[in-house]
Amino acid sequence: MDLKKRARQLKTDIPAVFLCMKDKNTPAIAKVLAGVTVAYALSPVDLIPDFIPVLGYLDDVILLPFLIALTIRFIPQELFEHYREEATGQWASGKPKKWYYALLIVAIWLLVLWLIIRAFLF
Repeated sequence: MDLKKRARQLKTDIPAVFLCMKDKNTPAIAKVLAGVTVAYALSPVDLIPDFIPVLGYLDDVILLPFLIALTIRFIPQELFEHYREEATGQWASGKPKKWYYALLIVAIWLLVLWLIIRAFLF
């Protein structure tokens, strides 16, 4: 599989991992890994900031696919394939249909930012 095809596959795999996370048949370890993977994928904060040349995008190119591959290993194959098919059209228009799932991630980061500010000011 070439790099472009893998990048396109990420657009399907991230929502599929999220959908698997909500399924009761998904093992607990897979749910935890799925939560970490989806949170990292939706997070506006990266491990290495994107403005650092080359290294900034390396975590997106290596870490995110690694997290997805690791998570998929713990999800039963037929369950993941079902949700992969369901998630296939999620980003057909170039953005996710269910963009509001990112609101929770934004709320968490705002809470963390508020706690940091509060710790330094008070």
